[in-house]
Amino acid sequence: MTRPLRIGNASGFYGDRFDAVREMLTGGPLDVLTGDYLAELTMLILGRSRLKDPKRGYATTFLRQLEESLGLAHERGVKIVTNAGGLNPAGLADAVRELADRTGVPLRVAHVEGDSRPVPDGHLTANAYLGGGGIAACLRAGADIVVTGRVTDAALVTGPAAAHFGWASDDHDALAGAVVAGHVLECGTQATGGNYAFFRQHDVRRPGFPLAEIHEDGSSVITKHDGTGGVVDLGTVTAQLLYETGGARYAGPDVTARLDTVRLDQDGPDRVRISGVRGEAPPPTLKVGRGRLGGWRNEVVFVLTGLDIEAKARLVREQFADALDRAGTKPAEVRWELARTDRADAATEETASALLRLVVRDPDAEAVGRAVSGAAVELALGSYPGFHVTAPPGKGAPYGVFEAAYVPAGDVAHVAVLPDGTRLDVPATGPYRELADVPEPPLPEPLPAGPTRTVPLGYVAGARSGDKGGDANVGVWVRTDEAWRWLAHELTVARFKELLPETAGLTVVRHVLPGLRSLNFVVHGLLGEGVAAQARFDPQAKAVGEWLRSRHVDVPVQLTDEPEANA
Repeated sequence: MTRPLRIGNASGFYGDRFDAVREMLTGGPLDVLTGDYLAELTMLILGRSRLKDPKRGYATTFLRQLEESLGLAHERGVKIVTNAGGLNPAGLADAVRELADRTGVPLRVAHVEGDSRPVPDGHLTANAYLGGGGIAACLRAGADIVVTGRVTDAALVTGPAAAHFGWASDDHDALAGAVVAGHVLECGTQATGGNYAFFRQHDVRRPGFPLAEIHEDGSSVITKHDGTGGVVDLGTVTAQLLYETGGARYAGPDVTARLDTVRLDQDGPDRVRISGVRGEAPPPTLKVGRGRLGGWRNEVVFVLTGLDIEAKARLVREQFADALDRAGTKPAEVRWELARTDRADAATEETASALLRLVVRDPDAEAVGRAVSGAAVELALGSYPGFHVTAPPGKGAPYGVFEAAYVPAGDVAHVAVLPDGTRLDVPATGPYRELADVPEPPLPEPLPAGPTRTVPLGYVAGARSGDKGGDANVGVWVRTDEAWRWLAHELTVARFKELLPETAGLTVVRHVLPGLRSLNFVVHGLLGEGVAAQARFDPQAKAVGEWLRSRHVDVPVQLTDEPEANA
């Protein structure tokens, strides 16, 4: 029996806690340290960086983190696997080698490429999501550091695990277990109490980063270094399992993991065991993320204070429309949103104020630039009483659009560039299995009718939400069988739309995961053209789950005495 593999995470996004690499290397034993730096928005940012300097296109923060931790990793025998290579993994690998030579640390560096796809006209980036096969090949060849471009987040775990245990491409159950562990780790401290619905039950002021003890059969234990902050429990792991997922089949290039087979057990303080995960052959296509500039955007936020808020907002809108008509320039899209943050008889000016937000978009920079900022400035002395804005209007800025496409897996040249420079083709992982929806499982028996109490949904349920392109997902879970008997029948798609009116005209799909006592809602089109387009106030849907938890519902009285209700 091969010993378990301890894999840690030190980054959940480009900009995460800088000291995390050192903290993870010094906090306890590790075999592999991973860092996830890429997201849909990040790829666009790196695309613009590469336009300015073709030698860039990677996450430069990783190099600065490595500069102070390279020796530590070597001394402790910890291998590092990261997707910080972004659009230029070869360039980052060269930079790491230069750093190792300069610091005198003898390290073998490899990288993975092949994710780059032909970039369509008008686009900045086009990258396929690769699996962990290239990472595994690099580690088997003796690499100490492996740099990748666009791989799936979970590939940072499946690659090292496959290399360590010698898994074949058809070891679907083991690979699926590693995918689930990788999904829990990928967002860093979200697995250890960060962004957690029931944060008041724990000290999460500085949560430690997570790690997984992965076993040969693909099962794992999610934990963290002793003495670090935060918490690992069934709730934090469930929340992260639901984050940015959809139905029971969680597809990737290595394997399709069945989330409806996941079993979670508390394995001691700050230890959650994941077992029972079943896997299926991956789909025959790979996702390709494409980023392009969608046009130009500008924003002005007017502050409305005290009395007559609605009338003041109406006046601004009428004056602004007249100014644009006189200028003969009107942006293609003009959107107003009034946020009633004001309170009556407020003790401070800020709490007496509401915010009127104007967002304009157009393919032409001029249409959102001087005409818009000029119109806003010229109102300063001739509009509503107390006129002011949160910041001086600017000239506008470009916004991005993320698009997803799919290509046959066999058409993508997945290449491992080994430490000695050898280029090794990584074969596609067929045979494949077409994705299909899982039949909805039977629902539990509903609770018997009885007295209810009107309270926020969050008194009983946790939630976590996120984005995938223009869609949002909202995962909702409860901790007891009784609460599940109520939630499964109460929170239908129709009820979900009632509670969140912004979703009423959109397609919402509900996925039922009884093993996690969870419902996962996918809201199609809520985010327009994706996070980079900033189509709404919360462009990544980070807080949609908390909005849902704040809505009032009629809850059986016996459920309001549960731990969540007392948090």
